[in-house]
Amino acid sequence: MTNIQITTSLNTKTAIPSTKELRALFKGRVIAPGDPEYDKARTVFYGGIDRRPAAILRAQDAGDVARLVSLARETGVELAVRSGGHSVAGHSVTEGGIVLDLSGMKSLKIDARLRTAWAETGLTAGEYTLAANAYGLATGFGDTGSVGLGGLTLGGGVGYLVRKYGLTIDDLLAAEIVTADGRLLRVDDKTHPDLFWAIRGGGGNFGIATRFQFRLHDVATVVGGMLILPATPGAIAGFIAEAQAAPDELSTIANVMIAPPMPFLPAEVHGKPVIMAMLVYAGDAEQGNGVVAPFRALASPLADMIHVMSYPEIYQEEGGEYHPVAAAHTMFIDSLDRSMAEMILDQLAASTASMAVTQIRVLGGAMARVPAEATAFAHRSARIMVNIAALYEKPEEKPVHQAWVTGFAKALHQGNDGAYVNFLGDEGQGRVQDAYPGATWERLRTIKRRYDPSNLFRLNQNVPPAEKDG
Repeated sequence: MTNIQITTSLNTKTAIPSTKELRALFKGRVIAPGDPEYDKARTVFYGGIDRRPAAILRAQDAGDVARLVSLARETGVELAVRSGGHSVAGHSVTEGGIVLDLSGMKSLKIDARLRTAWAETGLTAGEYTLAANAYGLATGFGDTGSVGLGGLTLGGGVGYLVRKYGLTIDDLLAAEIVTADGRLLRVDDKTHPDLFWAIRGGGGNFGIATRFQFRLHDVATVVGGMLILPATPGAIAGFIAEAQAAPDELSTIANVMIAPPMPFLPAEVHGKPVIMAMLVYAGDAEQGNGVVAPFRALASPLADMIHVMSYPEIYQEEGGEYHPVAAAHTMFIDSLDRSMAEMILDQLAASTASMAVTQIRVLGGAMARVPAEATAFAHRSARIMVNIAALYEKPEEKPVHQAWVTGFAKALHQGNDGAYVNFLGDEGQGRVQDAYPGATWERLRTIKRRYDPSNLFRLNQNVPPAEKDG
């Protein structure tokens, strides 16, 4: 479907239609306050977000999406878009507006011969990965199976195959997207190339993606899993050094934290600093075992769950009622030596949060070989991404934990103000600009003016449209 104009008969800036009228307008399920499933449908992944939308549309198809976009444009109602509901800033739900819930749109068509797939954006990373694995294929997404493909892809996509195959957007071949004027456009590098450039990292600012076409790679099994080591300055610095020296087939995530009382850890380790790492080697199993051996040798492992597995197994089972509340900060650094590792351990020891974590991801590889100007994700040369988080339970504790996060980030700062947009919270316009450095910001604003001049799609890490000339 290309360039289809779908409109409603609603008058400009009218009141939101009644629930009865909404249900007559859409094919999908309209959930309203008072419906039995309303509270569950408005709940998002992260805790501390309690918003009550006027209605939730669980869209059935792209036509539903286009009709709701037209309704939002004509009434002025705030529109929230939800794929998996994992927006750190809570953008997946609105207070008093309408939520477009894409979770009912899960069509997936895999062409194993061409190594491509068309996926609707209500699919989760786990659902897509499991289906693709039946053909021995995979596309690189994030590190959590329940994250929706829509938001993950539009922000970039940094996951377990990032060094081997790049970001998720590096395997995005085309997309179908409903723009602010109600059109359903197919975009790729030849058709609406400016819009295609913008949606590869620019978030949900330019329209609502209903389908993506992805490239698939031969990834049936990997050598991967969790490795837990005691966290000493030498072990932390050594882990990062090994991750940087490893071949592109290996991607790692190291969580330096105080060990919670997990059943597979000895009781004497609980409350002690550990490196809880996830490693994925996408290549020959024998070679993979050789690559992970130096990590095991950094210290006597407290838990070693690395083994040959089907790729979908890397997505660990998640608790359905887990809704964390955290103060957090995402950033890029160039290096991490022993002295910095000591500082990280000191900072973690000083935190009063119920759980404090420093997550360290070594980047590079295929991600870094794409020119920075090729997509709206401009952090191609970033060497290490660090995410700091302090989890807490009582709202009144937020200032204390936010101050700790802010001070910690300042101590880690190495001159790079950049940020990964998918890990940003509600941190203000300046931090959104940090996600799009240099000429990227102005180019995004120009494209925003072309496709969404009224900023209809504003409940996101917002890029405002450029001002008109003159």
